[in-house]
Amino acid sequence: MNKTELVKALAEKGGISLVAAGDALDNFLEIVTNTLASGDSITLVGFGAFSVAERAARKGRNPQTGKEINIAASKAVKFSAGAKLKAAVNPVKTPAKKSTSKKK
Repeated sequence: MNKTELVKALAEKGGISLVAAGDALDNFLEIVTNTLASGDSITLVGFGAFSVAERAARKGRNPQTGKEINIAASKAVKFSAGAKLKAAVNPVKTPAKKSTSKKK
């Protein structure tokens, strides 16, 4: 699903216009971006949590030349799925029942 499809789905589900849904999504994305850029995290209970992880500086190799290079420290956005999201993606499967009849 791309952004246009998401806006359309939000509009239909919420009974609002495409413009209002687009504005709501843009505002949400701006808030998430600004919050993570400031170093804070966002937790949406049941859905998941967005946070910022620190990556230490390290040594790496250029795959074409094999030459060792220095990779600078950086920050990365991390997402941890919540319980309801995990359950929706991985529905519980009931095990097959074994036959209880005995042969004589």
